[in-house]
Amino acid sequence: MASNSIVIVIVMFFAVMGPAIVIAVIGAATIKALGRNPSAAPKIYLGVILMLVFAEAISIIALLVVFQLFGT
Repeated sequence: MASNSIVIVIVMFFAVMGPAIVIAVIGAATIKALGRNPSAAPKIYLGVILMLVFAEAISIIALLVVFQLFGT
């Protein structure tokens, strides 16, 4: 029973940390791009918002899959 709990924790860790790392990389790239060309802010923000929405959706779907698989 304890090994099942460890597996759940590991899978949830990867399901949450993967999209979190993606969000951090998107943020760093956004700041770098805005530093290089501030006048392109509207175009950059549109792409950033879309990328963040997809990263969050992946995170939510991954957590739903974990809950479905392990029935927690």
